[in-house]
Amino acid sequence: MISKKTLFLILSLIALLLLIPAIAMQYTNQVYWTILDFLAMAILLLSTAVACEFIWRKIPNRQHKLMICIIFLAVMLLIWVELAVGIF
Repeated sequence: MISKKTLFLILSLIALLLLIPAIAMQYTNQVYWTILDFLAMAILLLSTAVACEFIWRKIPNRQHKLMICIIFLAVMLLIWVELAVGIF
């Protein structure tokens, strides 16, 4: 179970990351996100963060923890790029 402090930190970081496109939308027409885009990115970031937190607590070997979290981050980035521009 994720502690309240850790969950608050994860949610705060996700909110800060989602503020970047929200602020950019105020200054330029080149950034246009709908509520669905924000929701999809929030789900993607939250699931990746929770998965890495779970891995970090459950796997004893530090190198394995790091490698699995890097794989999760790489998959998250590939999904994000696919949703953004459809490279595949």
